[in-house]
Amino acid sequence: MASNADLIVRMLAQAGITEGFGIPSGNVLPVMEAMRAGRMRFVLTAHEGSAAFAADVTGRMTGRPGFCIATHGPGATNLTTGVGCAFLDRSPLIALTCNVSSAQLGRRVQMHIDHHRLFAPITKASLDLRAGSIAATVSEAIRLALSEPMGPVHLDLPEDVALAAAEEEPVAPAPPAPLPPPRAEALNEAARLVTRARRPVAVIGASAMRMRDPALLQRFVERHRMPFATTAMAKGLIDEGHELSLGCIERARRQVQRRLLRGADLIVGLGYDTIEVEYEAWIGAVPLVHVDIDHADTDGSVRIAQEVVGNLDDAVAALAQGERGAGDWRGDEIARHRESFQASLRPRSNTFTPHQAIDVVRAVLPRHGVLAFDVGAHTHQIASQWPAHAPKTFLVTNGWSSMGFGLPAAIAAKLARPDLPVVAIIGDGCFQMTCGEVAVARRLGLALPIVVLDDRWLALIKVKQERRDYPHFGTELDVTLPPAHYFGVKAVAAPGPEELERELRRALTASGPTVIEAVVDAAHYSETVYD
Repeated sequence: MASNADLIVRMLAQAGITEGFGIPSGNVLPVMEAMRAGRMRFVLTAHEGSAAFAADVTGRMTGRPGFCIATHGPGATNLTTGVGCAFLDRSPLIALTCNVSSAQLGRRVQMHIDHHRLFAPITKASLDLRAGSIAATVSEAIRLALSEPMGPVHLDLPEDVALAAAEEEPVAPAPPAPLPPPRAEALNEAARLVTRARRPVAVIGASAMRMRDPALLQRFVERHRMPFATTAMAKGLIDEGHELSLGCIERARRQVQRRLLRGADLIVGLGYDTIEVEYEAWIGAVPLVHVDIDHADTDGSVRIAQEVVGNLDDAVAALAQGERGAGDWRGDEIARHRESFQASLRPRSNTFTPHQAIDVVRAVLPRHGVLAFDVGAHTHQIASQWPAHAPKTFLVTNGWSSMGFGLPAAIAAKLARPDLPVVAIIGDGCFQMTCGEVAVARRLGLALPIVVLDDRWLALIKVKQERRDYPHFGTELDVTLPPAHYFGVKAVAAPGPEELERELRRALTASGPTVIEAVVDAAHYSETVYD
């Protein structure tokens, strides 16, 4: 007889979910058995936080909710870091905690914590799974996760409920709530402002990642011959090799970009979610046309000339069909800015630098290959320096910005798109946090190069100490040479660009993951990260 756990798994499978990430406990076993019987893959991770990071990226890559599972108490608290990532980075996700039996809920028992109070601030909803309403609750969870702004939904499952015979039949997942169409008056005024502007700039943000047709963005900028920049998460929505591309804002060498943006006479924010970076950080006195699924969140200093709120595809499609703008940007002016910006990111050095290592990885990875990376000084450098050529090929957390994201993100990306080459770049501090996940990649047989930028420091915090005239304290990492293997995964050293290129090419065709330690001199971070 089918159990309630079987019912839950069947409904998740109907929603297109093909795997769940997590760590078992006795309370989790009924769900795992239902997954086994239902032929849904269970991916055993080294930490529950990594399970949620991987589920987040699965949601980004597939457009279906990612799925992560943890036990009660410490399993649930560990899971929250990755669930928070999905919440602020707007990724659809179902987080299932397997709790004690119903009779023990609320009692002073081992490992007890109020899961709903724990997950409420970092999810769209925290829901109980109870006999008689399980199908409706799972359906609602999927609907909420996929409704804009997308995000995680928490489900709490007592063990006795999981084991009990199902009294319900699966129901089809409810469709996500549709976004309202943008108001015609707002569209008309936005189109008028765009047409009238002489030096407009488009800035594309994270909401645009979830457009049904991101090609509309390119149609818009080409229609109006409008140069465009992106936030970190939106890189690749238009090929950054495009002649109108200005690059990424508010990462390394941000002042170079700010000077150009503040010289515009109109900023058009396309899918710009201020969770990545507030408008007031960089826009200056330039008037703004904000086109997004939600209103702009500003401090009042931003000159909002017009907001277009609603279905983003509809809004961008309408603006791409309007009267052509009369801007006077010259192609050579845009090209000179782009070249100057990129040159400023690569100061000369006699040592092996992070920017050299990043360039090597970009040269080796095919144009439509996927890069996943972690949080630290290298995040700023990669976001500004790396040219992304296609959507969903540049995986970063910029709303949540938690260390530990990069390696589980790369694993999830490779599972979701086994046809594409995937590379992870992480700092040495991040690697110490998540090195156990290399065993997961090995168990799954993933050809995954893991490039560790080993600069012996928590480099971003070191730079922040320098900016505040604090002495270096608590940020130096142990100097260690790599062993021959991590958890049975081959580890090799790359002391220079030639060695890095050679080992990368080998790793992309290997039968499993490879850890490549790139020993770099990160001194230039002090020059590029915040200037």
